[in-house]
Amino acid sequence: MSFIDYYKILGIPKTASEADIKKAYRKLARKYHPDLNPNDKVAEKKFKEINEANEVLSNAENRKKYDQYGEHWQHAEEYEKAKKQQQHYQTSYNDASGGYSEQDFSDFFENMFGSSAYSGSRGRQVKFRGEDYNAELQLDLLDVYTTHKRTLTVNNKNIRITIPAGVENGQVIKIKGHGGKGVNGGPNGDLYIQFSIVNHSKFKRDKDNLHLTVDLDLYKALLGGELTINTFDGKVKLNVKPETQNGTRVKLKGKGFPRYKKDGQFGDLYITYEIKLPTKLSTKEKALIKELQKLRD
Repeated sequence: MSFIDYYKILGIPKTASEADIKKAYRKLARKYHPDLNPNDKVAEKKFKEINEANEVLSNAENRKKYDQYGEHWQHAEEYEKAKKQQQHYQTSYNDASGGYSEQDFSDFFENMFGSSAYSGSRGRQVKFRGEDYNAELQLDLLDVYTTHKRTLTVNNKNIRITIPAGVENGQVIKIKGHGGKGVNGGPNGDLYIQFSIVNHSKFKRDKDNLHLTVDLDLYKALLGGELTINTFDGKVKLNVKPETQNGTRVKLKGKGFPRYKKDGQFGDLYITYEIKLPTKLSTKEKALIKELQKLRD
């Protein structure tokens, strides 16, 4: 992965405060949000970069590492450990025959992520774990109702992954070994995928449960009857009880969303009735309603 200047992405100086970072992030996130820029690949890429920059700079510890080590900030601890080890060997062997010069160690630090990195006078190459990659995958709510496979392109490499049913918005999963390549035989980094779930349905999701508001005409609410609704799992017939009140809620067990990595287990679907009063009443309808009113009185 090429070096990305997170400060430049957010349009802030390196002296920016936490409040400045938060303000810049919110402004840009609103501007490039996928919901406001549908089918805009440039805006989608920009939105991912903005989120990545914010994740690093809004964390004080990560920001400190980034300011010091730049693109290699994720290897800060390994760098410090190797640096201390080299300083130890330099002190012990610098004056010995065939020992290392100051320039030798300077070269080591400048190239610690390259093939010239060595572990002191012992002549062993220092192994470094590859960089972790972060990616965002946007899916529709319907996409994650069932387990399916999808091919992602990361760093010009196609990766086939299985997306389990029930993945939640904002959830992150790790694909081991699909990050940056390790240095000097070190292990590869991992790929972290964050899911952005967009809901274009009439349902509201609450973890494994779904909520749906259904219009109910006055006559069916008073007299009862049958009502057919669409769910993610097909059509369902509801028996509406006579004299159903506005705001009445019924539960359809097991008709909600699949539970993550629990095959065959589903949450519940909650239906809330919203009674719609008739409009544009005819003269005859008004007369009948008045008769009903008299009977009730």
